[in-house]
Amino acid sequence: MSRTIDIEALCAERGLRITDQRRVIARVLSESEDHPDVEKLHERASSIDPNISIATVYRTVRLFEEAGILERHDFGDGRARYEPAPEAHHDHLIDVESGKVVEFVDPELEQLQRQIAEKLGYRLVDHRMELYGVALDRDRKD
Repeated sequence: MSRTIDIEALCAERGLRITDQRRVIARVLSESEDHPDVEKLHERASSIDPNISIATVYRTVRLFEEAGILERHDFGDGRARYEPAPEAHHDHLIDVESGKVVEFVDPELEQLQRQIAEKLGYRLVDHRMELYGVALDRDRKD
């Protein structure tokens, strides 16, 4: 899934003060096609502005997360990873060998989840699905 979310615009909408360093971090996040951790964000942001410290990235990520602009994920690799808060729901498939994260939407799966909740006496209000796998072409190499 390709997404382009203007994090700087979301900051303005939510009344967050946007410094030059936050602007750089927001741009890096907006342009990210992966789910970077803070260290990767720092690497990318400091290549644009060498004065951006890792502490600034941590503070900015926390601020954006608290404002509902970023969503944090734990994909089982011991690192908090981030993506712009999605405009539409999607799920994730994580390659346990490469760390690659694939976003997907499956309407049949969404319906099945609602049906399961109802069958158990609930109305589904939210969910997060993360599938973990190994690429099929790697399985066949043995």
